[in-house]
Amino acid sequence: MKKNLIKFYDLVEAFEALPTIGKKSALRLAYHIVNHDNYLGIKLSHSLENAIKNIKKCKLCSSMSEHEICEICLDDSRNKNFLCIVQSAKDIFVIEESKQFLGKYFVFEELDEHTLEMLYEYVSINEVNDILFAITPSLSNDAFILYLEDKLQDYDICFTKIAQGVPTGVSLENVDILSLAKAIQSKVVV
Repeated sequence: MKKNLIKFYDLVEAFEALPTIGKKSALRLAYHIVNHDNYLGIKLSHSLENAIKNIKKCKLCSSMSEHEICEICLDDSRNKNFLCIVQSAKDIFVIEESKQFLGKYFVFEELDEHTLEMLYEYVSINEVNDILFAITPSLSNDAFILYLEDKLQDYDICFTKIAQGVPTGVSLENVDILSLAKAIQSKVVV
């Protein structure tokens, strides 16, 4: 059957190559676009093409932008002295949705000399005095935080990281031991 529907199975494979999309989901998506919503397929194709052509990294913070400098870096109402370091530009979307952070961001996808130089320059120019690490809790990321704190020791900066522990509404029996240990260590007064 694959010999007769090469283009269809190419589409299935393309969907399957996306993160979190398995074979069954890829098959459903391809089938829906080909048989039920050709317009959606065309719209998806144009959106992909436009995004690939027009979205680039912000020259200041490495977030996603359609211009050389992103909206957040250009926003004078945000606190330029308060910097949130994230591992991916997509993390910024999640944090922004919470409406709890009013500073600026710096995306640290790769630990290399160029990114470190960009961070030093950003910290200096914006007179950053407070850095929040909003990165996935793990031993390697704890080492990464310590490394950056050491590299920025010449600046007068207060370092913090997002709290860790038991998620709201989750039974203790369903929480992993590391998260439970972090929650106990980070206990708060009620």
